Amino acid sequence: MSPVWSAGSDQDRTDLYFSWQGYRIGRYRSPTPERAEGGTRIDVQQLVRLQSSAKPAPILLDVQPVSWQSGIFLQTRQRYNLPGSVWLPNVGLGELNERWTDYFQTHLQRITQGDKQRAIVVYCTADCWMSWNAVKRANQWGYQQLYWFAEGTDGWREAERKLVAAQPVPLPDKQKLQDTDRPDTTR
Repeated sequence: MSPVWSAGSDQDRTDLYFSWQGYRIGRYRSPTPERAEGGTRIDVQQLVRLQSSAKPAPILLDVQPVSWQSGIFLQTRQRYNLPGSVWLPNVGLGELNERWTDYFQTHLQRITQGDKQRAIVVYCTADCWMSWNAVKRANQWGYQQLYWFAEGTDGWREAERKLVAAQPVPLPDKQKLQDTDRPDTTR
């Protein structure tokens, strides 16, 4: 007798980690692809060159998630990121509710001064889909010069580059979210 149910192929199981819109929604800490939709993948050396040659300098956008409650980020340990970075936690989640979408869009508009041609380098940690999602989302909003630094802070540290203590950009009072709206940052 043949089985009625089969586990399916590896591809079928992988597809379970993506939304209908193509964002990664599960197992955020796992091997990432070579390319990011809407962005150019860069390594440490390419980032250093971009920082020294691009005028104006690219915006460094850290999307490392952090737990939060009642509109307050709850850091259990200090985050260190690349000098000059803007830290917008949780915007790389695969599914953003309206409030998190507004938080991301508002701050992208602010840090680029409305210039959708401004170079933006998005990162998190190595093997993290959060930065991949954030690049894809920013591209869908019309941002054109997006770079995905997939090695993130891990690669920067391994290259013996300086990291600095970071603080997340706070949620504006009007956006303080209910505990039930808290994104799941489980990895």
